[in-house]
Amino acid sequence: MVVISDANAQMPRTLDLDLLRSFVTVAELGGFTRAGTRLGRTQSAVSLQIKRLEEQVGVPLIARGPRHFALTGAGRRLLPHARQMLRMNDAAMAELVEPEVAGLVRLGVPEDFATAHLPEVLAEFTDAHPKVELEVTCDFTLNLEQAFRAGRFDLVLVKREPEVALTGMRVWREPLIWVARDHLSVPADGPLLLIASPEPCVYRHRAIAALEAVGRPWRCSYTSTSLAGTQAAVRAGLGVAVLPREMCPDTLTPVPEGVLPALADTEIALIEAPGASHSARRFAQHIAQALERGA
Repeated sequence: MVVISDANAQMPRTLDLDLLRSFVTVAELGGFTRAGTRLGRTQSAVSLQIKRLEEQVGVPLIARGPRHFALTGAGRRLLPHARQMLRMNDAAMAELVEPEVAGLVRLGVPEDFATAHLPEVLAEFTDAHPKVELEVTCDFTLNLEQAFRAGRFDLVLVKREPEVALTGMRVWREPLIWVARDHLSVPADGPLLLIASPEPCVYRHRAIAALEAVGRPWRCSYTSTSLAGTQAAVRAGLGVAVLPREMCPDTLTPVPEGVLPALADTEIALIEAPGASHSARRFAQHIAQALERGA
């Protein structure tokens, strides 16, 4: 069989990574203006890049409107491919341009925050920097602070309270809410059954302080060291708990405002050890940027 090649046959089109990066940023931040701020470009420049990408693929990727922003079906299909291509590009560049990003980096982080927000952040960094060994320890914030002061971590993510002496860069902020199995789990009078982590726990302190400030009696009915255990106890109707809003699954019910005392927002700070290695500083930068995308 003789195969005759057609010199006029259309060559496969190649996607522009710079345009893909703009597309992914727009999709993750939900708009051109915020994406422009992240990318250091004007809103019109980002819009033009998306238009050029749409011309490359031949289909609309984003449905635009005065008060409407949404990915089209083609945009939703392209997004995971675009993320994978950018990860591969960044990993290759890190291997060639940043060969010194290597060695052990020790991170301390609260268990519930690690469970809800960090798996993808860690995976992206290890994909891009395969020579870095990450050692992640989950514990309560106060224990993490003590270990950090003792030099056992290069970086820590901690739930920050005003009285905490350690300073750092805020990388996450989220409302705290009371959660219950249902509205019947919150008695109108009598002691409130509280589900909380053991001492020392910032959420436990917040809950108790808020209840005692308004004179609401309470008793701790269940103590759990994990987010999954706390959620399971609430789901079983053993009491109410304090959780960040994003950690309240659909199986639990947020307690309506005014039923229980209001809670201040939770805040996560990233703290870098003095004299941290280049790899640790690079990891800190990655965490801050990744969490900003998700905030």
